[in-house]
Amino acid sequence: MSTRAVVFDCDGVLFDSWRANVAYYDAIRTRLGLPAMDDDWRERAHFLAGSQVIDEMFGHDPAILAQARRIASTLDYGPFYELMVPMPGLFDVLAALRPSWRLGMATNRGSTVAGVIERFGLGAWLDAAVGVLDVARPKPHPDVIEECLARLEVPASAAVYVGDAETDLAAARAAGVAFVAVGEGDWSPRAVRALHELPAMLDRLGPA
Repeated sequence: MSTRAVVFDCDGVLFDSWRANVAYYDAIRTRLGLPAMDDDWRERAHFLAGSQVIDEMFGHDPAILAQARRIASTLDYGPFYELMVPMPGLFDVLAALRPSWRLGMATNRGSTVAGVIERFGLGAWLDAAVGVLDVARPKPHPDVIEECLARLEVPASAAVYVGDAETDLAAARAAGVAFVAVGEGDWSPRAVRALHELPAMLDRLGPA
């Protein structure tokens, strides 16, 4: 069997990061003397790259934008890792896939990629991890997936990307890889409700 790869998004796939993301951006807003995010921004912040959130949230005011960028560059993310919860069965899934697949992570996270890997021991499972700071463009562009596959030395035709958003599907299609969605919704032609269902789904895809 040829070498195959499963590449995961981070937030919403490997981890329930909702509380961490909300707390992080609200901490920036607090330091700016602003109220917490509204419901619309809580939703959007979960899917955008950090730089995109900052630029879009504060771009209407250059002075505030400059302040927000300075705060974001120095804010210690350490306390927010505690709010990230591994998805049920995460490490069982990684253990089940590891014998047959090379594993990677391709995410719109930036400077926190290394921290996530260290905090949760993902280095024992992942053969490559790529964040938005490693490439020119965030998802929905394919850059993070393509860079991850290059590091894994696996062609797109033998890879699957696992995500939880339509931007992930768009990135996967642009990269030429198969896609499996995790979570609710009918926007992806191939999906599982929960991460622990992924190995069975991949078995049904058959050999590369």
